[in-house]
Amino acid sequence: MNEPDQAPGPPVTVTPSTATPPQVTPAGGQHRLGSLGPVGLVLAGGISVQFGGALAVTLIPRAGALGVVALRLLAAALVLLLVCRPRLRGHSRADWGTVLAFGVAMGAMNGLFYSAVARIPLGPAVTLEVLGPLALSVLASRRAVNAVWAGLALLGVFLLGGGGFGNLDPTGVAFALGAGAMWAIYIVFSARTGRRFPQADGLALAMAVAALLFLPIGMASAGTRLLNPTTLALGSAVALLSSVLPYTLELLALRRLPASTFAILMSLEPAVAATAGFLVLGQSLSPTEAAAIALVIAASIGAVRTQVGRGKARVEPAPEA
Repeated sequence: MNEPDQAPGPPVTVTPSTATPPQVTPAGGQHRLGSLGPVGLVLAGGISVQFGGALAVTLIPRAGALGVVALRLLAAALVLLLVCRPRLRGHSRADWGTVLAFGVAMGAMNGLFYSAVARIPLGPAVTLEVLGPLALSVLASRRAVNAVWAGLALLGVFLLGGGGFGNLDPTGVAFALGAGAMWAIYIVFSARTGRRFPQADGLALAMAVAALLFLPIGMASAGTRLLNPTTLALGSAVALLSSVLPYTLELLALRRLPASTFAILMSLEPAVAATAGFLVLGQSLSPTEAAAIALVIAASIGAVRTQVGRGKARVEPAPEA
């Protein structure tokens, strides 16, 4: 993610309208017990993504931020291409244009995010990044109540920056916000790719596009450091934790989990990222920074619930005469 990336399912933290439609599940106790499995899968995927991001931060001194991105995208692309074996024929020019845009957005999102975490702590970076999907959700909804969620998120960002981002590197903040903007674009083209390509074929092709775009950049940035066996092994581990494993877990979960629940769970990623940053990197948060992250999470969950309520109102049957 930050980033959570997937074409067939919703790679979105706050826009369930782009996700797989909710599934019908039994009510009562059976529903609660049945939800424990998919909920656990989503949480495991989120933990995998953020701890993979923390591992990537430890790799940055070895290969640089852009070198880490190149390794992650290349390893993930190779795994997905081998597993999915996407069909290359039978697609229109519009299909290829969509998957190309998806791949460019994916590569840019990863490049900007890893450039951010090379400069600012992981928790604040993910919190700033999640503003992109949150803004997309607010704009797509066009409901007055979403101004409240936007204001809550802005208050969180203000607190996170200590009233002026004096405690955070301004370049890192800019990179994280740029990653959030690319995440919003990524969400749009992820949904379009999922409609045009079967299963995870579009994701595999887009990952290959992103890897091809970033490999020359990573090689120019890191040079022969990318060929170090330890660096290659760590880069492959980052790809496994941040891409391959969470995609698989989330796709399995979405077969039984309502999209609204999935989006709310994904809104918790800033908190997971802060935890990973503390446990793996020793990046502690001040009380103000913790409150800021909590505000952004609350705004994300509020936006999700507003969007879900709007969808339910649309499908509610008219009363009988």
